[in-house]
Amino acid sequence: MHRIARRGLAAAASLALLVGAAACANDEKNAAGNVPGVTDTEIVIGTHQPLTGPAAPGYARISAATKAYFAHLNSKGGVNGRKITYKVMDDGYNPANTENVVRKLILDDKVFAILGGLGTPTHTNVLEFLEGQKVPDLFVASGSRSWNQPDTYPTTFGWQPDYTVEGKILATYVKQAFPGKKVCHFGQNDDFGRDSLLGVEKVLGPVAAKQTYTPTNQQVGPAIGALKAAGCEVIISATIPGFTALAMGQAFGQGLRAQWVVSNVGADYTTLSAQLGDKKAILEGMIGNYYLPMAGDSADPWIREYTKIHQRYNGTNPLDGNAIYGYSMAYTFVQALLAAGQDLTREKLVDAVEKGGFQGPGLTPFRYSADDHSGYSGVRLNRVQGGVQSYFGATYTTDDGDGEVREHTQPPVTPPADAVPAS
Repeated sequence: MHRIARRGLAAAASLALLVGAAACANDEKNAAGNVPGVTDTEIVIGTHQPLTGPAAPGYARISAATKAYFAHLNSKGGVNGRKITYKVMDDGYNPANTENVVRKLILDDKVFAILGGLGTPTHTNVLEFLEGQKVPDLFVASGSRSWNQPDTYPTTFGWQPDYTVEGKILATYVKQAFPGKKVCHFGQNDDFGRDSLLGVEKVLGPVAAKQTYTPTNQQVGPAIGALKAAGCEVIISATIPGFTALAMGQAFGQGLRAQWVVSNVGADYTTLSAQLGDKKAILEGMIGNYYLPMAGDSADPWIREYTKIHQRYNGTNPLDGNAIYGYSMAYTFVQALLAAGQDLTREKLVDAVEKGGFQGPGLTPFRYSADDHSGYSGVRLNRVQGGVQSYFGATYTTDDGDGEVREHTQPPVTPPADAVPAS
């Protein structure tokens, strides 16, 4: 009787050990698969965007295009069998709102990553939080050099050329095309304007005059008046679209007939002409820059592919530079997901971006490495002539230090079928 009892106890103990071992194995499996925002069938990511507020004109169309690209991708099966859900939160280009919506995306919605958070003042306000949460913070929609701090913010990456790179290239062109002219600078009063001015003055030395604006104050008349009083003949402008239109409109009204050379973030002709309406003729001759195919270039193979996606999933919006930005950024993100592999984790995604090697519609290479989290390495100039914005001259690359501005001659790669990266 006691022997039978002892045998029963031993069997029960063995069974308990087996059950416990199986439970531990399952716990380990569940822990390994417990990645926020990732299931066997879905990847949930989020972003903060100015769907309202001073930066909404033009910029609100970026996330619409990104979402349209993911709808197109999902119709082709997604990434490694997972479809992408893109949660877009409006922050009104207000840093306080940005903090609130990003906290909701991370803590409540449990998104896997933040993609394309837009704005220098807005995204700066959530850098510390995102780093503390170890969330991949990919392809910030701003050219601030703040995103390129891998030692401090190892999960944050830029995507577009930084404003110092852009400033150096614009200033190099101005130096060659307008020798002896009085060059001035008008910029946003944050890293956007400061980084742009830094690049400009690396090439030109101190500008003749400089003025700034605050995105919450549309009264730019006094600043433009000061530039006129300084005798500015060329104005390099680091402005979002709404303030490009305001500044150029004020300059025209005050009789300031300077040559405007505008940052790519505020130089999209479709956006500006819609804002200026019957005054859009003042855009004639404006010089800008860009690093992606021009929206109006129907001969470009990327534009042809994007047009098909746009017509099906985003047809209520114009196919402008903002849309091209959104499609192209989404394409790069899919490349990063594929490089991270089937067993997706946040750490693997960050490692994949650092390894780089991504190719796509951009006119210049990416700079990604373990030591460099900035994005594209240069731009090409464009000009508005006869109401059409088109490229001219060479494509240039440089760094945000004292490196030379160099001509880049390698053309972009052609798009894969349906503009979906090969797995």
